[in-house]
Amino acid sequence: MPDKMDAKKLDFYKKLLFKMKAQIRGDIKSMSDESEGDQADKGDLSGHAMHMADVATDMYDREFNLSLASNDREVIQRIDAALERIEKKTYGFCLKSGKRIPDTRLKAIPYAEYCLDVQEEMDRKGNR
Repeated sequence: MPDKMDAKKLDFYKKLLFKMKAQIRGDIKSMSDESEGDQADKGDLSGHAMHMADVATDMYDREFNLSLASNDREVIQRIDAALERIEKKTYGFCLKSGKRIPDTRLKAIPYAEYCLDVQEEMDRKGNR
């Protein structure tokens, strides 16, 4: 395995990961609050039934938000795994090849688990 990442860089990425995690949690909470607010607003005081198209749109919006929240939770799991790798001092190295992941990739995707070559290979094979 190549040289370990220095403590200053590890600290930079740790802060970046915590910031991302807080932002994603805020997004999830916002979607949840918005969904609950939408539910409360559905009480139609006029006594008229909701139009089927409105019901379908509401269902689509809820499912879309659930999908986004699910994706966000997966990213949080990857962030947590990256934070674990920082603690173990293995952060910044491809889990498959052991090669150093370039800083440019880590700045773009700080929870990256694989170097670009391995990730592209996995994507071609449909592993992710």
